[in-house]
Amino acid sequence: MNMTYLGLSYIGVFVGAGLCLIGGAYGISKLAGAALEGAARQPESAGALQTMMIIPAAMIEGLGLLALVSVLLAALALNAGVPVASASHGAEAPAAATH
Repeated sequence: MNMTYLGLSYIGVFVGAGLCLIGGAYGISKLAGAALEGAARQPESAGALQTMMIIPAAMIEGLGLLALVSVLLAALALNAGVPVASASHGAEAPAAATH
């Protein structure tokens, strides 16, 4: 991979994850708003609305967790292509120059 585009790759990964998390937060807010509105209209059904709201909220939370895991995997995959300077190369170079 060209090293000049590595920073852009990281930016793309994190922007994509941010959009996914923003979408999940928007979904939970719409879900909670609709449940609160329903409970305000019919207070006797508030318990049933809360129960029906828990499962989709957990699924949306799972989407956020999936986004974070995919970002971690993508960042680690991008890191795998970066060459690492080892300490042994720096120590051998002066010794080779003296002989």
